Amino acid sequence: MDHQLFAKIYEAHARAVYAHAVRMTGDFAGAEDIVSLTFLEAWRLRDTLEGVISQRAWLFGVATNVMRNSRRAARRHSRAIARLPPPGIVPDLADAVVSRIADTAQAAAALAALKRLRSVDREVLLLCVWSGLSQEEVAQVCSVPVGTVRSRLSRARGRLRKLAAAHLPEPAAPRRTPATRTAREGDL
Repeated sequence: MDHQLFAKIYEAHARAVYAHAVRMTGDFAGAEDIVSLTFLEAWRLRDTLEGVISQRAWLFGVATNVMRNSRRAARRHSRAIARLPPPGIVPDLADAVVSRIADTAQAAAALAALKRLRSVDREVLLLCVWSGLSQEEVAQVCSVPVGTVRSRLSRARGRLRKLAAAHLPEPAAPRRTPATRTAREGDL
C-alpha cells in the first residue's frame, strides 16, 4: 500500500476514530494520542488492510485494542507509582481547571453513567450507537459472535435507562391553568 492511498484512508476515517476514542476515554487530548497510535499501528499492519471489507470497522478494532493496551499500561504505571514513597503535599490546581472547562451537568452525568457500565457493554454501545457500526461490524471489531453483541447492547441500554431514571432530574409537571368561561361554554 502506498503513502497516498493510506493518506486517503486517514482523511476518510480519522475523525470517526477520534470521535470513537473521545467517547471511549472521555479525554480529548488522550483521544488524539489514541488516533496517532491507531494510525501508526494501521501503517504497521497495512498489508493486512488490503483484504479487509470495512476499513472503518477495522480501524475501530485497532483503536479499541490501542485503548485496551493504553489502559493496561496506565494500570501498570499506577502500580509502579504507588510503590514510590509519597511526595510532599502540593496543591493540585488541575481539578479546578477541569471543572471550569466541563460543558454541562448532563454531559457529565451521561459520561458517569457510561463509565458505570461494564467495559465490554460500553464498547458495544459506543460502537453501535455513537460510531454507527452495524452489529455485524461490532462483532468483527470485538471478535465476538453477533448474538453476544446483541445481548451486550440490550444489557447496556437497559442499564443506562435505569441509571438515567435514578440520576437525572424529572422534568417539572406543566402547570394547569383554569379554563376561561368562554372555553367552558364552548364559545371559541
